[in-house]
Amino acid sequence: MGFDETLTQSQELAGALGCPWRAIEVHRFPDGESRVRVPPDVRGTGVVHRSLDRPNDKLVELVLAAETLRGQGCDRLVLVAPYLCYMRQDIAFQAGEAVSQKVVGNLLARYFDALITVDPHLHRIDRLEQAVPLKRVLSVSSATLVSRYLATDRKEWLLLGPDQESRQWVEAIAAQAGLPCAVASKRRLGDREVGISLPQEAGAFKGVVLVDDIASTGTTLAETARLLARAGVARIDVIVTHALFTGDAWSRLKQAGVGAIASTDSISHPTNRMCLAPLLADAVRKCAF
Repeated sequence: MGFDETLTQSQELAGALGCPWRAIEVHRFPDGESRVRVPPDVRGTGVVHRSLDRPNDKLVELVLAAETLRGQGCDRLVLVAPYLCYMRQDIAFQAGEAVSQKVVGNLLARYFDALITVDPHLHRIDRLEQAVPLKRVLSVSSATLVSRYLATDRKEWLLLGPDQESRQWVEAIAAQAGLPCAVASKRRLGDREVGISLPQEAGAFKGVVLVDDIASTGTTLAETARLLARAGVARIDVIVTHALFTGDAWSRLKQAGVGAIASTDSISHPTNRMCLAPLLADAVRKCAF
């Protein structure tokens, strides 16, 4: 089952699973409330596909859908959320702050039996089930998908991660794609300001592919691209798993000298180049059947 905003992705997942697809309909009233209608003929196990970007409306609608599906006979619900929201706030940085990772994780665990996501943005925890306390939780890596995309025409390019947190992911992609890799150093100075230090070898390559799990404001990627251009790098491309691209992020990257921008289809965006359905289908089979 899927929602309108990722209609194609949920249908591709159903096709990869070889199972019927049904729409979950949402109507939003002028006052901001939502009317949710689930398919009335679903029983047994239901697989719900919804990426949780722009989460505040989507979470409420997801809860309404799950509760209704339970009420009409779904005894097992699997949530496929390629982008999982609220994972970055995993501690209270100041007194009184909500630890949203724990709150949202517990909410999802209350309504679903299993969760599948892609490259969740985890910092101070090792396992996704620490954030979402379910027996069946699968975090799918997009590394193989990205490496296949890269292997086509970018031999001898440098694969560059934005910070030390990306090292393990970048190294996995580079190993599969047969590309050299490095990571930059980052200091976050605010929501839209970062300090970047490039690795010494970055300027020795004519082409660099910047890879990141999430592109939100585009601040980190844009600043890194500007530094690479100043260092003499002739071609700079960007690949991200989750293309949030809030506000003017996409245009900011182009202004910073970025050439091609590619993303997985975890979130619908014009930059989508890599389909997650086969990876997600394998994960669903492990969780649901």
